[in-house]
Amino acid sequence: MLNQITVGAKGRGSRPAEIKDRDLSLDFAKGILITLVVIGHLLQYVIYRGTDDFWISPYYNVIYIFHMPLFMAISGYVSSGAIFQKPFTQGVRDRAVQLLLPMFVWCAFIFALKSATIYPTKSQTDVLLDLSKEVIGTYWFIWAAFISFVLVRVFATSKRLPMWIISASAIGVAFAPITLSITPLVRYTYPFYCLGVLFAQPIGWHKSIIWTHKSTFVFLLSIIAFISLLLWDKQTYAFNNHVLINDEESAGQVLLMFAGSAAASAVAMQFMVQCWRAASSTRIAQFVAMELGQSTLLFYLVQGAAFRLMDFIQFGETWNLTTRIAFASVVGMTIVAAAMAIRKIARDLGYVSQILVGAPPHPRLLKSQSAIN
Repeated sequence: MLNQITVGAKGRGSRPAEIKDRDLSLDFAKGILITLVVIGHLLQYVIYRGTDDFWISPYYNVIYIFHMPLFMAISGYVSSGAIFQKPFTQGVRDRAVQLLLPMFVWCAFIFALKSATIYPTKSQTDVLLDLSKEVIGTYWFIWAAFISFVLVRVFATSKRLPMWIISASAIGVAFAPITLSITPLVRYTYPFYCLGVLFAQPIGWHKSIIWTHKSTFVFLLSIIAFISLLLWDKQTYAFNNHVLINDEESAGQVLLMFAGSAAASAVAMQFMVQCWRAASSTRIAQFVAMELGQSTLLFYLVQGAAFRLMDFIQFGETWNLTTRIAFASVVGMTIVAAAMAIRKIARDLGYVSQILVGAPPHPRLLKSQSAIN
């Protein structure tokens, strides 16, 4: 999800050289997933605002059963090259610059706006507590992606390291009884990151077995995903069960969460790949892949700021469902428009694009700057 970001990619005929070899089916999947992130937050912050009904919403459940696990799996898949090809220090530094630097910039933006409107009425202790929540909680997925990269890199001390060690680390991290801050969400998503890394390796078991019997696997996984969705409830979310096994009931919820998310992610990925193959030449598919899928970090940052600020604005308590849906549509389109505008502006601002959207300067700017120097 949050890597291989390209700013300002246009269309097939004008793609810069560095992205000509990209797998656009993955970009298409990422574009769909970031759209689902926005829709999921619209359900939570607008449609079901003021209540906890979103936990039992079938629409919310359908989205959250797979979209973050699949995002993490794709991130692990496309990050495998950086994990194994770069020295540890360089790899971690590059990942921090790409993910954490722009995140801190956007957190500072949120803090500045709140300082002018909300914080003057709060105590200094409450402000510091809220700031810590902003830095850690608002963009928890970025932290999860970064921590997962570091963990896999620690365990993958050699490119030829047996993959069972990474698999064992996925199990160990998932069931480590740590509930501090966002650690439950990291423990939930880390196994999917490892799964993406494993599938990126040139090993034969998944090609010779899974791909040979792909139709059978998809059918069986579809059944598992459907049954899991029927059983899914508020306590199946990592936000609420904290991925802890205390008794038989909690063990069932955690098992359902991992099994359902894995099955639904596999089925959803297969579905999106087939959609890309069928519609890759259409403008909508190209927009999803080239505009949304290649700027997922920026869209995640923008929507995070939008919903975090919206959480402190009083509105819509007496609105009916139709009004809420209309307002949610406007908010969603505004987020997309704002992200696209920021991307268009940032790509011509040199290294500002690095700190603002997590993307390196446009190659054309680097060439012109080199010529001047």
